[in-house]
Amino acid sequence: MTRFTIATFNVKNLIGPDKEFYKFLKYTPEEYAWKLDWMADQVLSLDADIVGFQEIFEEDALRDVITEADRRGEASNAASVPGPSKRYHRKAIFRKLEYTPYGDSALAFAPNASDGGPGKRRPGLAIVSRFGFAEPPVVIQDLDEPLTIPMSALGGEAGAGQYTLRRLSRPIQMARIPVGNMVISVFNCHLKSKLGEYIRPDGAAFAREAVLTSYDPVGRAMGSLRSALRRMAEAWVLRKLIVAELDKGRPVMMLGDFNDGEHAVSNEIISGEMPFRNYSWMLRHDAKSPSDRYSEEENKQITEAVDRVRLRAAEKMFVRKSLRDMVYTAAFGGVYESIDQIYMSRHFDETYEKALGEMEYFSVFNDHLTDGSHAEAPYNKLASDHGQIMAHMRIG
Repeated sequence: MTRFTIATFNVKNLIGPDKEFYKFLKYTPEEYAWKLDWMADQVLSLDADIVGFQEIFEEDALRDVITEADRRGEASNAASVPGPSKRYHRKAIFRKLEYTPYGDSALAFAPNASDGGPGKRRPGLAIVSRFGFAEPPVVIQDLDEPLTIPMSALGGEAGAGQYTLRRLSRPIQMARIPVGNMVISVFNCHLKSKLGEYIRPDGAAFAREAVLTSYDPVGRAMGSLRSALRRMAEAWVLRKLIVAELDKGRPVMMLGDFNDGEHAVSNEIISGEMPFRNYSWMLRHDAKSPSDRYSEEENKQITEAVDRVRLRAAEKMFVRKSLRDMVYTAAFGGVYESIDQIYMSRHFDETYEKALGEMEYFSVFNDHLTDGSHAEAPYNKLASDHGQIMAHMRIG
């Protein structure tokens, strides 16, 4: 039996000091030291075996954080973990106190293909694994073949237009990680945000919708539509990659910043459909009469086909087991929601009769979050604006 932990951590703009990442935004040496200090504490608290990081501009900055977390963890071990000479050294409680340094753990950084110069930087992703990688991780951002989504008119006629995606807003990482007696395909993502996507006309200094003194509500709504289209198209690209792994019989874990709530269409695209309760009740697709329903055998076939490729949300599995009524990883404008998720294939669903493992617990690290809409709870710009979540897994 093997136990491991897997976490997702949107760090909010990790980059070294005196480097302008967005227009007029950079960290002073003191601010960078503060951010590194805060992040090292979070990594120390997580102590996760596998972590998917988002909003990483530079690999070196992340390595600085991990090195500092290890330094603190080793100091904590020396102070709090009793040695073999102590009579109580076998007490189980001390296993919970011990931090495991990352040391020679594998770290894979995926830079953003759209990364620009000062003020025009674009963040990438990273995965750190204490188990190493079974093979070099894969990065997907520029699509080998553009994704073309033909649109259908209400009557089904052709020629209703299409949407084409050639590059993802941020890379997707796929790492095959050996854990215990299995290799798990772990995906790390950061989908397009809800920020409006506006087009700057040729020769213009700004997109019209960006000029708030000439507020254009319809144009800004179109910007939100573009963002949503891109986010859902990216979700489909991710879904296709996940299904390809599942079709090979590989266990899958999917984590990251999805930039949308749990019931959003983009999340449902990634996780897959929920099976209908009983397809025998449903009118067949080729029905010739009102009594043409799917057979009981076809009901079983369809249910298995749908369930085989459906991912489970770790948060929902935890809520179902614990009766906890709320988990959130982001707070803004009075809205508390989970936009960071860990999904897993049914290989880790204890209700599946052929499960290879299960999630034993689920941790949320969100005490640092404050809602920026309240004056009495000022937002600290250097801490992450995301909570971290971690699944405690058992396999074998």
